[in-house]
Amino acid sequence: MLSSIDWTRPWLASFESRGRRWESAALDGHAAYLGRLNDDAAQAALVTGRGKRLAFIAQDELPPGASYEGHIAETGRVPTRHNLHDFFNALMWFAYPRTKAALNARQADQIDALGIGPTRGGVRDALTLFDENAVLFACADARLADALCRFDWRTLFIDGRTSWGARCEARIFGHALLEKLVAPYKGCTGHAWIVDVPAEYFAADEPTRRAMLDESVWARLLAQPTDSRAFAPLPVLGVPGWWPANESPAFYDDATVFRPGRRARIQC
Repeated sequence: MLSSIDWTRPWLASFESRGRRWESAALDGHAAYLGRLNDDAAQAALVTGRGKRLAFIAQDELPPGASYEGHIAETGRVPTRHNLHDFFNALMWFAYPRTKAALNARQADQIDALGIGPTRGGVRDALTLFDENAVLFACADARLADALCRFDWRTLFIDGRTSWGARCEARIFGHALLEKLVAPYKGCTGHAWIVDVPAEYFAADEPTRRAMLDESVWARLLAQPTDSRAFAPLPVLGVPGWWPANESPAFYDDATVFRPGRRARIQC
């Protein structure tokens, strides 16, 4: 399954070097894979939201009755299966370490306050949605951010096409969304989280951009409430340069994917 990843996809290209090393280790078995993750985690000195040094363990090492997020926060040990879903989850810990730590801290705080029940509750639902399906929409043009929130696909993808890469860009964060995109399909939709960036962001190199986003999102996650209405739907194969078929404006005429939506439900 891991060998099905196409690292040339635009949404994965910046992770190719690390991803291929991990893929090679994973094909040698679960123990070799966890060993590679832990070597990299030690070198990067990654920590959880509560300051615990990060390590990756087999899923069956999670104690019975322990919550996944709470266990990570308290021990630093991330239960990790030998599959695509957890592969991409680990990859995001390295790509956006502060954001992942903030999400984990917020989840653990909610568990401490409310315990584990039959449902997560609104805040944990929103945090989980971010972790699993978020797309970071970095934007230096309020007109484009507004178009996204208003489901104005023509302004965002057709009239504003030349602004992509110069005034806005999309970066997939959600590991479940990355898993879906191993086999891309037109209706695949992420939950966009708008991140205001300065114009000079787009002149920066790849590591600098990612670090800027990580810092900005980390600070925002810790400073304000998280609500599922803060996200805007983004059909990811509509992003210019991400899918050959979207070179034709007719690609965006499919109302089953590029829906008109209801602006009142979005608070982005």
